[in-house]
Amino acid sequence: MLKDFDINDIQDLHEARDWIVKLLNIIETLNHENLELKTQLQQVRDENNRLKGEQPKPKIKPNKENSNHSSEKERNSPKEREKSSKKDRIKFHDTEVCRVDTKLLPEDAKFKGHERVIVQNIKFEAHNILFLKEKYYSPSQNKTYR
Repeated sequence: MLKDFDINDIQDLHEARDWIVKLLNIIETLNHENLELKTQLQQVRDENNRLKGEQPKPKIKPNKENSNHSSEKERNSPKEREKSSKKDRIKFHDTEVCRVDTKLLPEDAKFKGHERVIVQNIKFEAHNILFLKEKYYSPSQNKTYR
């Protein structure tokens, strides 16, 4: 195909374009053949490794590209949540008044109310259950049923 090609014979632009198209076609054909040969070579290597008792080359899948869907922005954007105070919903089991020793205070100190301090503890208690399962005995079959 390239035996009759001589670069000095090209006289005009049209003839140069024709040769460029031919060369690009040859490159494409050779590239396709090269890929096929690489695939065949890898198959032969895998078969050779299999016959030796080794593992073939693993088939690694390519990474998937992130597709930008219209919902992608909505999914990735963090939604602002309004935090509400849990103190309003807490049930109190006990209330203790912590008194201040007034002897330690100056004489002009006046009582202005209470300051609320909430302490949450976890109380673990044992909760044992006794199950009374009925049990029957059949003398004729010499068997117990539960």
